[in-house]
Amino acid sequence: MIEAGPISRSEVTAAGNSETLIDRIIEWSARNKFLVFILTIFALAAGFYGLIHTPLDAIPDLSDVQVIVYTEWEGRSPDLVEDQITYPISSVFIAAPKVKFVRGESMFGKSFIYVVFQDGTDIYWARSRVIEYLNSVRGSLPEGVNPTIGPDATGVGWVYEYALVDDSEKHDLAQLRSIQDWNLRYALSSVKGVAEVAPVGGFVKQYQVDLDPNALVAYNIPVSEVVNAIKMSNADVGGKIFEVATTEYYIRGRGYIKKIEDIENIVLKVQNGTPVYLKNVANVHLGGDIRRGVAELDGRGEVVGGIIVMRYGENALNVIDGVKKKLEEIKASLPDGVHVVTTYDRSDLIKRASKKASSSRWFVWFFSGTSAQRWWPSSHCRSRSFFRSCRCGGCM
Repeated sequence: MIEAGPISRSEVTAAGNSETLIDRIIEWSARNKFLVFILTIFALAAGFYGLIHTPLDAIPDLSDVQVIVYTEWEGRSPDLVEDQITYPISSVFIAAPKVKFVRGESMFGKSFIYVVFQDGTDIYWARSRVIEYLNSVRGSLPEGVNPTIGPDATGVGWVYEYALVDDSEKHDLAQLRSIQDWNLRYALSSVKGVAEVAPVGGFVKQYQVDLDPNALVAYNIPVSEVVNAIKMSNADVGGKIFEVATTEYYIRGRGYIKKIEDIENIVLKVQNGTPVYLKNVANVHLGGDIRRGVAELDGRGEVVGGIIVMRYGENALNVIDGVKKKLEEIKASLPDGVHVVTTYDRSDLIKRASKKASSSRWFVWFFSGTSAQRWWPSSHCRSRSFFRSCRCGGCM
């Protein structure tokens, strides 16, 4: 049995001084009840505001502040892309303010440059600096090359994914991809907090011209002339106006390509008064662009899908709810037999993580409250010390 030693006068005086400060705070609060009430209301309002506007996510965003610069140069080898695009652009960003390091990646026909900034840098300030330095280097890039920056998102912005499924089997992958690119993508991009809607799978429909080498040699037409003729024929041109009976008529040339026949009837040259059309030297048809990936669902075959990428700093739960509401709105506009299937939804993980955190918080509060009641000395004890055994009736 441990006996408590006597308390010296100096210790009692020190404890009294510490109690005096607490007593003064309590006394001031008791005399200014209205002011304490107002401060309490403001504190509760601030807490409620923070509870509503605090972004909820189950995955912490620990990624660096970075901006991705993407450049496409079709048909060029990786070493040529490295020398002509990746190196000139990356060397410019080394001198940019608050840049930690610059990474470059060159592949066939594509270049990726990752500009990583110091921690704490505002993402939109960093993007504006990247655009500023890109404008200074565009003149040294090859003709027709246009570098662009990636979406304002991070590596953990992948919050929702869906697939377009055709139960009627009346639509092929190219048609489903057109629905994704021209209907769903623009509708979902309008949702607040969505930075990008990335398509996955299917075929991108395009006009394809298969040239006949023997016919080109026979008509003495080089490939460059065929390319230039197609480019020149796919454009509208404008003219002046003329007036007839106080009425103005606008003159313009209609030249946009709308069907395969428009391409087939492009004139390449005139030989001995006879026009040589593109259909005389090539086969024009619809086809799919070259792809480097596919999307497959539950082992039933290929499908077309989309990935919702959340904007930097947004509330993941609110973004996912907005995407779901938008999908419900556009469901009626989809063709018969085509519907959207959710393949990844982070909201379920966020809700379960929030529920787990809430239960843990209530447990900590309860445990702290019971511990305080057990170990805090009574109000009449003058020692107020956790390091001294007290055997007064109030503390026992």
